[in-house]
Amino acid sequence: MIVSKTPLRMSFVGGGSDLPAYYREEGGAVLSTSIDKYMYICVNRKFDGRIRVSYSRTEEGNSPSDIEHPLVREALGVAGIAGGIEIASMADIPSRGSGLGSSSTYTVGLLNALFAYRGQYVSKESLARLACEIEIERCGEPIGKQDQYAAAYGGLNLIRFHPDETVSVDPLICAPAVLAQLEASTLVLFTGRTRSASAVLAQQSQALRDADRRSLMRRMVALAFELKRELESGQL
Repeated sequence: MIVSKTPLRMSFVGGGSDLPAYYREEGGAVLSTSIDKYMYICVNRKFDGRIRVSYSRTEEGNSPSDIEHPLVREALGVAGIAGGIEIASMADIPSRGSGLGSSSTYTVGLLNALFAYRGQYVSKESLARLACEIEIERCGEPIGKQDQYAAAYGGLNLIRFHPDETVSVDPLICAPAVLAQLEASTLVLFTGRTRSASAVLAQQSQALRDADRRSLMRRMVALAFELKRELESGQL
């Protein structure tokens, strides 16, 4: 059995600049961190050659095309697995619709587990890039790229999104005391309320056509670089 463990994430500054409507023209940047709450994906051989997927519901089929869960269906195709596999998922917290990047965490973790099941090592960059391909291109989700890279790389990073579709991940080099103070000063609560990220991000992409909104986003991107400098200089 293969078990992957992939972190959820919190974003501090620059969210929204990872949308194609913005970064393809001006380049975006987000400062975010992974957290100590995880998504777990379990993969095991299924003796009868069929596919079984367990999440909030259970599906069975003879091939990937029989699976309704779009992320699983596309990930199986990307990994080149036609059948004979069972997939189950669980998380440390109720992650769906909580704003912690759970869909991308699921996709990255699933790809990692599927490639490991096949005996293949895949780099962090490749996992993030393939997760973006699955969610954005294959499944048509109107989302950005920050969640996939945050889940694949982990840690506290400045993630930059370039107009040529490449992505740079720059870890923050901070004193341990600064990181400890940042963590001790952070309180996260589950309100019991969730929302669809896709609907919110579709509206945000549309709004970025407005010059005033683009100006605000430009300032948010600048703040991501400012926050990196302040944290690395110990100015929490």
